[in-house]
Amino acid sequence: MFSVFQNAWKLPELRKKILFTLLMLLIYRLCSFIPTPCVDPGLSISAANENIWGLMNIITGGALEGYTFMAMGISPYINASIIIQLLQVVIPALERMSKEENGREKINKIVRYTSFVLAFLQAVGICYAFSQSQQILVDGVNPILGYIIIGLTLTAGTAVAIWIGDRISEKGLGNGISMLIFVGIIARLPVTVQSYLEQAATNAQAGNNALWWILPIVLLAIVALIVFVIFVELGERRINIQYAKRVSGRKVYGGQSTYMPIKPNSCGVLPLIFSMSLLMFPSIITGMFWSGSAFEKFYTQWLGQGTWGYTVVSFLLTIGFAYFYSAITFNAQETSKNLQKYGGFIQGIRPGKPTTDYLNKVSKRLVLFSGLYLGVISSIPMIASAILTTVSPQYANSILGLGLTFSSTGLLIIVSTSIEVTKQLESQMVMRHYKGFLD
Repeated sequence: MFSVFQNAWKLPELRKKILFTLLMLLIYRLCSFIPTPCVDPGLSISAANENIWGLMNIITGGALEGYTFMAMGISPYINASIIIQLLQVVIPALERMSKEENGREKINKIVRYTSFVLAFLQAVGICYAFSQSQQILVDGVNPILGYIIIGLTLTAGTAVAIWIGDRISEKGLGNGISMLIFVGIIARLPVTVQSYLEQAATNAQAGNNALWWILPIVLLAIVALIVFVIFVELGERRINIQYAKRVSGRKVYGGQSTYMPIKPNSCGVLPLIFSMSLLMFPSIITGMFWSGSAFEKFYTQWLGQGTWGYTVVSFLLTIGFAYFYSAITFNAQETSKNLQKYGGFIQGIRPGKPTTDYLNKVSKRLVLFSGLYLGVISSIPMIASAILTTVSPQYANSILGLGLTFSSTGLLIIVSTSIEVTKQLESQMVMRHYKGFLD
């Protein structure tokens, strides 16, 4: 990967793209330190490092913790995308719109407008939920006016984040949204490691070296998980394709053998994001309207993040969303028609319905593997949390803080984004090579 970036840096057009991407990411990170009006300047939301807020805080690069300009980050846009994709299945008008010539642009506009509404509601809701346990607003500010100003400011932050993501996708490298999440996760790494090392050093001065002994085990587990994720993400299920020969005059066309590559995890990280977002809403609503009540205690005890109930529900939702996302992105019948149209067929399978049935069978098996793979990885931090809290509660926060930075969703985003950018650079270098050769 490093050799790819080194070779890409030597090419002027790719060097411009790399510098442009870095500039946009730098602007995004600088915006994360802009304070929000009406918010107490000394605010530090400690709950942002725990439970459902932990991953959101890491994705925003710590902006949620200080409730700064980028506190919502790109998460409302992701939630809006999920909602619109679900509605396309339910509402026929949206489904027809997505298939029109300019339908994708219209759908993107709807997603953006929906994300602005969600950003405002989410900003006000989270602000109200945290205000039940600590002071959020500056003294003397009217609560209603303060919430409106905070909601509009953080909505503007989401709009800026979407704009930066679009510019990266258009003129930079990789998918802009993935790059913003990627840099947010990486930005939290030094802070998390520093916090762990400081606590380990403090405990060592008191004669307790347990955290130093646990660190290699944690790092080894993280490295093993990264290797496993890379192995799966780079894997392929190859379906052998044979093209029939065609005779035109004295020339013979076709007849070559190739294959159709299908990724084992074709859904990517989206099923995890879907399930995480769906499970986050009940917690936000509970914190807003039933804070401190018996219902909230019951919900937190049985369905709060880190509980076995949350783990089971998250696991099942991840598998369900994997099947749902595969159903709306992979059309076996259309793929079969395209193969038949260009004279291709799967070796040993007749064209037409048998090919469609075969592709459906292969797709369902891979989706099941993808759902189980994502579900198991997402359950690892929760299972570790329960075990560590039971066995060693005094070290659980430090160890889990380090592990949360390298959570399953974070790891998948880091690995998939790195692979995507590397492949994009490689393809553009190959394209430039052939273009120069032809010229």
